Amino acid sequence: MAKHGHPSARKSKKGPTVGSGGQGRQKLEGRGPTPKAEDRSWHPAGKRKAAKERLEAAKTRGGRKPSAATSTSGGPRSAKKSGDTEVVSGRNSVLEALRARIPATALTIAVRIEMDDRVKEALALATKRGVPILEVTRPEIDRLTGDSVHQGIALSVPQYEYAHPNDLLERAADRDEAPLIVALDGITDPRNLGAIIRSTAAFGGHGVIVPQRRSVGVTAAAWKTSAGAAARTPVAMAANLTQALKALKQQGVFVLGLDGDGDVSLPGLELADQPLVIVVGSEGKGLSRLVAETCDAIVSIPISEATESLNAGIAASVTLYEVARRRSAS
Repeated sequence: MAKHGHPSARKSKKGPTVGSGGQGRQKLEGRGPTPKAEDRSWHPAGKRKAAKERLEAAKTRGGRKPSAATSTSGGPRSAKKSGDTEVVSGRNSVLEALRARIPATALTIAVRIEMDDRVKEALALATKRGVPILEVTRPEIDRLTGDSVHQGIALSVPQYEYAHPNDLLERAADRDEAPLIVALDGITDPRNLGAIIRSTAAFGGHGVIVPQRRSVGVTAAAWKTSAGAAARTPVAMAANLTQALKALKQQGVFVLGLDGDGDVSLPGLELADQPLVIVVGSEGKGLSRLVAETCDAIVSIPISEATESLNAGIAASVTLYEVARRRSAS
């Protein structure tokens, strides 16, 4: 029986072979000296060199605030994304959502619901805010909540309306400040998003960017975790995060990625007073390859050896604090 192996292991036919006529000679020639690290665009040293050149160019122009030019890289200009209503169910969840002042279109309660302090407070908050209160049968509220555990109460919340990435630059320009934006790469936990929105607001940031795919959006859970900051801090949606970051770079913004193996330590960061986008990757996979290659620098936060890594929300908070501290000191 004939044996079959990998194509590269098969024997060639016997007989004379035709020479290459010297056509393969170039393959034996050397390719010259290896380029210096700073001359390789993909190398950390090359990225630092490119960022330094951009920084010098910005100083030469005499300004550091980018213009909010129209761009299609982040999605349709001035478009707002809206859609179906989200439903928050359960007494604790509904009450927390109302306390956090999440925009709501209706509070639905079941007929003859058992009144406790949570239901009474939810009704009082909805009445005070002018949220319509609907009383329906149990089967209707079952259908509304998708048969989840609702305890006879549900809150209808309209889908969040996202900004465009350039809106965040305009917000910074209106304040006459250097942009400070946080972008999320693969963050899927709404509590992380809510915490990052809250930190962005606390440290003078101008907004957050989330990609359209493979990322969490502004859900009711994210809104609650933000403790109301989502009402003051815009969240923009980018159709393609890598392209959106490249478009921001073209407008004078420096892109910093956070990673434990970064080539720049946060205490040694020299770009804090410049227009910045801080990119936070997922806890498991970190920054995606294309996003990491787009960054001007990869920044690491020094931590104790006993701690393996930082939560994405905490890493963003620490970095935002350091940037804000340096800006206030300059």
